[in-house]
Amino acid sequence: MSSLETFPPLPAASNTAHAFCERAGDGYPLGGFCWRHQLPDSSRPVVIINAATSVRCSYYARFAQYLFSHGFDVMTYDYRGIGESRPAAMRHFKASWTDWGALDFEAMLQRAAREFPGQPVDVVGHSFGGCAAGLAPSSAQLRRLVTVGAQFAYWRDYASDSRWQLFGKWHVLMPLLTRLFGYFPGKRLGWLEDTPAGVVKDWSTRTAAYELRPSGKALVDLPFAQVTAQTLAISLTDDPFGTVAAIERLLGYFRSSPRSHLRIAPGDIDEVQIGHFAFFHSRFQARLWPIALQWLQQGQLADDVPGRVLTLSEP
Repeated sequence: MSSLETFPPLPAASNTAHAFCERAGDGYPLGGFCWRHQLPDSSRPVVIINAATSVRCSYYARFAQYLFSHGFDVMTYDYRGIGESRPAAMRHFKASWTDWGALDFEAMLQRAAREFPGQPVDVVGHSFGGCAAGLAPSSAQLRRLVTVGAQFAYWRDYASDSRWQLFGKWHVLMPLLTRLFGYFPGKRLGWLEDTPAGVVKDWSTRTAAYELRPSGKALVDLPFAQVTAQTLAISLTDDPFGTVAAIERLLGYFRSSPRSHLRIAPGDIDEVQIGHFAFFHSRFQARLWPIALQWLQQGQLADDVPGRVLTLSEP
């Protein structure tokens, strides 16, 4: 599986971006970056990028710059507890997956409505970031949604050839270390960023239903069903998290959205490996990024798109 550590570090922002601080509904300060065109245009979409669990928003800076160069305004941000939104002390800091969607992503939607009034709002969600798109109370306003490897870590959905290795790492060792330290010290282990204990509980809980995670709510109270955005789920065949079962499990929650699932094998673009993280690496700017761009621009796939479109299983 591709890892973040194999890639060169990305700048926190390019010279076209500016940093911002936005307070969530509960007052928590969230740090992020915005790529904004000088002249306002109510027809220009603004794209919010939702990061994967415990991945800093700076990882998506080049992809954000790419979207900006193709006519979008773009916002990236860190969830509470991560990167630009990290507290002074992580031990026993309270945050959960549902907080990341219902409070933090919601804050970005509120900022977009205020800073870009009247503009369409699109989202690109990586891994859990795709799930977060369905947790915000204002998510009904979304126009288009692109997810990459998006799922919520149900362990039986992991790829069969690495399932037990991933189970031991993320569902046994990670919660044990979290109990010891009061948070998951991922950075010193080279396993992504340090992670709040509540997020670890959500990730490591062994249930197939998001609403049964520790921070979940009754399904009727989750905003997923109000999302009507044209949705493209991109998955990679060598992503051990983003299997067909995992992708479709999350897509099932977006039942009011028109949904497409594009499954890409590395060989489809003459590569050996892509994995869970590398879609957003700049070496794929010419071969993978245009897929997301066209969906955001037109809500459809090109005729010559690599991979194959899967028919979604019946619920």
